[in-house]
Amino acid sequence: MSTYLYELPTTGAISFGDFCVDTTASNAYASHIAEATQARANLRGVLKAIKRTDTDDKDYLRLIKVLDEYLPYLLGIMACVASGDIRLKSEPQFSWRTTLSAHLFHMSPRIVLASLHADFASSLLTYGFALSNFARVTVASLGSYEHDRAISEIERKAKDEKLNFAVTMLCRASGIFTYMSERVLLDWDKAGEGASGRPPDLSKEVNAALAKMALADAQTLAIRKFLSKSAYDSTVSPGPPLPKSHPSIPLIFKFHLECVSLYSSARTLAMTPGSARPSSPSSNPDPNAEVCVELRRYLADASAFHAALAHKWLGVDAGESGVQERGGEAVAWLLWAKKELEDMKEGGLGIAVGRDREKRGRKGRVAEELESVGVFLKHYKKINDSLTFQPVPKQQDLQARIPTGILAVPAKPYKPPSPAFGPGSVEHARLQTEALALEEDDSSGDEVVTRRSASSRTYAGAGSYF
Repeated sequence: MSTYLYELPTTGAISFGDFCVDTTASNAYASHIAEATQARANLRGVLKAIKRTDTDDKDYLRLIKVLDEYLPYLLGIMACVASGDIRLKSEPQFSWRTTLSAHLFHMSPRIVLASLHADFASSLLTYGFALSNFARVTVASLGSYEHDRAISEIERKAKDEKLNFAVTMLCRASGIFTYMSERVLLDWDKAGEGASGRPPDLSKEVNAALAKMALADAQTLAIRKFLSKSAYDSTVSPGPPLPKSHPSIPLIFKFHLECVSLYSSARTLAMTPGSARPSSPSSNPDPNAEVCVELRRYLADASAFHAALAHKWLGVDAGESGVQERGGEAVAWLLWAKKELEDMKEGGLGIAVGRDREKRGRKGRVAEELESVGVFLKHYKKINDSLTFQPVPKQQDLQARIPTGILAVPAKPYKPPSPAFGPGSVEHARLQTEALALEEDDSSGDEVVTRRSASSRTYAGAGSYF
């Protein structure tokens, strides 16, 4: 299963000099205001270039670097406005295209958002999208390397490291979306602007959903890396018996179960803005009040796919346990997984992305897993029918035996960069330290003069006039 591909937004041009007034006596921030305008112009240019570029050639790494340059400048302006060093002549207006909203004719609408908080939220959201897409193209460049019999051990481990890099990118994206949901959007509310008029892209619920989805995508790749060596060793003869390099089976199905939980929770959160809409169309004229169907379908597909894989590995665990009494249980789990995968195959899994190549890739993965389940099922059913003769439990009986999932990788908490200038910046801290040092030098000099004056009048009658 490939990770979700975000459509990146674009943004309109803006000059911070049009509404930012430096109130310091030395006009200390005038050059920084101009640099902030240039950094944002660079961001706008890269987003436009990516919009015009084919999918395979989009430079997400360049976008990440440009955002790394722009965000400290934006935070610098926000810090100076808060401290009074910069005054706003008028409320700034930032235009962005929304890309997660459900809309007519599949066109991303352009909306105008007021306040610096709006631009910070939109830029940070774009940062999370860019990290996720960069992870996706990184994985796409690897191919199905773990099934390549011609690959060397060194090459396989090198690709494992690249896969782990993609996991890290997604964990970072999850941290950013969490920071958006728990901090940035709340700060925006506290600044005096409510959530009304914002698209779903900038709601707390949707960003919480994106955080869970990114973490689930990272977990999916972590499972692939976890199985890399055993997948390579099983290329010639897939199915039982498992190779010696095969990792813990209980860990595998618990990892998949955690993916099910994350994707399901994400889908519920993503549907919150839409389900909260008033029933009367006239009371809510905004047509972009819910998340696009592509995202919702992706979450539903991913949850169903990992549920089937969890059931597959629960069956393998029962079959490989060596306990005769679990022979029927192994068959039951695998029959359940087989039915789920067949339903996905017939139902057209992967139509959410809307690209033929993507659909073929996702359907191909379902077909591969269906074939694998068939191999295990045939083997364990033959053993149960000829040796163990255990009853096959019903599906509702299996439900009570499903354990709780566990995380393979944690999200990486996002820590915003220091402002490029103004309060909180390295430069500002240096100037404060220098000023404090000068004050200490002046006070120590006064103490020396005082001590010298006192020591010069130590004789009897010093300072007295007769």
